[in-house]
Amino acid sequence: MSSHHRVSVEVETSYLEEQSEPREQRFVFAYTITIRNEGDVPARLLTRHWIITDANGQRKEVRGDGVVGEQPHLQPGQDFRYSSGAVIETPVGAMEGSYEMIDDQGQRFAAPIPAFRLAMPGLLH
Repeated sequence: MSSHHRVSVEVETSYLEEQSEPREQRFVFAYTITIRNEGDVPARLLTRHWIITDANGQRKEVRGDGVVGEQPHLQPGQDFRYSSGAVIETPVGAMEGSYEMIDDQGQRFAAPIPAFRLAMPGLLH
């Protein structure tokens, strides 16, 4: 990724106790992501690719257009924030992935999403 193309991704997660059913191996997490265009050219987010892994090593891949029904176009220095969720079968898991971006000159590039943990509170210290 050149200095032209620099996108940072920050993630905050939370466990949704009221939507989870631990006895049925259903653990629901919300995450809020802030995507910031730190490069020097405007770029649009085209697609997302997620790899979601639970503590049993079960892996799910999710691909799709945009995020929350949008394909945000970010000017240099601009950010876009959205919230979504994930359901896994264990109280602990992880997510990582990438966004496919395209700059205003039509050049595509990937913006990696660093791995982050999904964890029910009180399990990890």
